[in-house]
Amino acid sequence: MLIALLSTITLVNFLSALHGYRASMAEAQRLFDRQLAATARLLVDMPVPDEPPLVVAQAEPLVLQVWSAEGEMLLRSADAPLQPISEFESGYREVNFSGYRWRSVTEFFPASSRWVIVAERADLRYQLAEKVILESVMPILLGLPVAGLLIWLLIGWGLSSLRQLAEALQDKRAEDLSPLPLQDPPEELEPVVKSTNALLARLRASFERERRFSADAAHELRTPIAAIQVHAHNLDSELRQYKLAQTPESLGKLQGSIERMAHLVEQMLDLFRTTPEHYPARFETLDLQLLAREALAEQYGAFAAKNQTVELTGTRSSVRGDRFALMILLKNLLNNACKYTPDAGRIEVSTTSADGGTTLRVEDSGPGIPAAEYDRIFERFYRVGGDRHATTAEGCGLGLSIVRHIAQLHRAQVRLGQSRFGHGLAVEVEFPQETAAEGGAGGHHG
Repeated sequence: MLIALLSTITLVNFLSALHGYRASMAEAQRLFDRQLAATARLLVDMPVPDEPPLVVAQAEPLVLQVWSAEGEMLLRSADAPLQPISEFESGYREVNFSGYRWRSVTEFFPASSRWVIVAERADLRYQLAEKVILESVMPILLGLPVAGLLIWLLIGWGLSSLRQLAEALQDKRAEDLSPLPLQDPPEELEPVVKSTNALLARLRASFERERRFSADAAHELRTPIAAIQVHAHNLDSELRQYKLAQTPESLGKLQGSIERMAHLVEQMLDLFRTTPEHYPARFETLDLQLLAREALAEQYGAFAAKNQTVELTGTRSSVRGDRFALMILLKNLLNNACKYTPDAGRIEVSTTSADGGTTLRVEDSGPGIPAAEYDRIFERFYRVGGDRHATTAEGCGLGLSIVRHIAQLHRAQVRLGQSRFGHGLAVEVEFPQETAAEGGAGGHHG
């Protein structure tokens, strides 16, 4: 708006000054022409000696000539030529002599039977006219920067509240739904502030309802699933009392389905709870390698059951993050690596720090994921190969979606690639410099 206003004012003033300059120059030329004619009338009655021509002193910047009706020179100025300056024909014209361009007027006065010619240098006329005109136009041109400065200050002052509103909105984090702290907004902005605060209040109430629903759903879903698991276990124990050779196939499938349902419920709740818009993160300085060690210890039984080799390498690295969310991220990455890595396979977890931030890398020796599937693998409930995955491992397709949510919460980037084992998947989570700080050196192997 400021640029548009200044451009418009500058254009209008320039056009006005240009028009005024041209009109003033034309008027100045008419004024100088009238002065030439007045000078010619003063010369018509000047006495002439018996032996003309009479030579008078130079009247800068004019040259003068007086001729009789018979063509005899009666009078001239010192620098006037001996020949007629212009034709003996009344009127104004442009002529050249003495190396200059001249504006001349020729008039015949019948009463004295004389031709009077008066000429003035054109360049001096223009210089004098320009000097007078520019003295009147220059204040307008010089006033443009002053007007621009005043307009800039006034617009800046008038839009200061809008700037404060923009800064307040820009500084808000995704989870911050508190009212805008704009005190005494101007009348024009008051409806915007009120409607924005009302929208934030509705969003806050909606998210609060969703949090309560997730807590209630967690309780209501976990309780019956736990009860079903207990009943299935009791049924298995009762059947064993009858000394059956093996557990009935249907009971085994029932127990597997219950475990899968329990896992799905936990993953869905984790997915919801770790959404950046919902999750009330509590950031603190954490040792990422220590967290990885704790996650490995919790899931060591699953690795041991498949006789897998797990290695933790790298440096101790500090990040600013939420402990609960980062543990969920690590557990999902380790669970996926364990699930899709075959028996006696290898898994490596590494943490490194550099000037650009901290990087967590989890690699396995499983079948990996085709590069064409890298973008889709983060979609909810999407699994490569669906339920007929080549490893026959069961899953619900939410693990990497949860990982991406937690990465977004920490402003981190998740990248997929091929592991160093020649086949298998490598998942790399890079935490930016503002949430990561380089820690001390160290390492652990297991």
